Amino acid sequence: MIESYKLKGLRKKLVNIIRSKGISEEKVLNAIMTIPRHLFMAKGFEERAYQDNAFPIAANQTISQPYTVAFQTSLLDIKKGDKVLEVGTGSGYQAAVLMELGVKLYTIERQRELYITSLQILRQLGYNPYSYYGDGYAGLPTYAPFNKILITAGAPEIPNELLKQLKVGGIMVAPIGPQEAQDMLRITKIDNSKFKKENFGKFNFVPMLKGRN
Repeated sequence: MIESYKLKGLRKKLVNIIRSKGISEEKVLNAIMTIPRHLFMAKGFEERAYQDNAFPIAANQTISQPYTVAFQTSLLDIKKGDKVLEVGTGSGYQAAVLMELGVKLYTIERQRELYITSLQILRQLGYNPYSYYGDGYAGLPTYAPFNKILITAGAPEIPNELLKQLKVGGIMVAPIGPQEAQDMLRITKIDNSKFKKENFGKFNFVPMLKGRN
């Protein structure tokens, strides 16, 4: 894929902004630098794609703020080869970041329009996740357990079914709380009945909904 020097320059500025906000994991920053975020947004918004802001996409959803993507990804402590479940494919941008880090990605999306378009974009860029159209609250029990689980929408409480699908020693990162604002939690599974919870502050995500649309 041929890109203009201008877009590459804008992406480099974005990476510097994210770094200045405290993201220090070089492999995450390199992934942000590598991935053409503008391809996950409507045409005509190429420059907006490299501002550190969320942006509306189809189905009344948003592509997450790049800093938030980098922050959640850093909390997951990704190792190459990790089997990862992403709940909420959305635009596909977060999926691309995870795959750039070398994970085996399973991603699920409840909005059919986004399920179709995100997979098309990811494949265009050479990423081939295991992509599913379904209810994120149900996860993908057939393919469990997962080393890492990432929830990319705000859930009112931690989905118990997803905790069951997390491997012992695995990590889940999820924004949990009311619709106005959620706490970014990192949950480590100590054993099948014990979990360690860490809170990394307030964020604002679109709500995580049940079923498919």
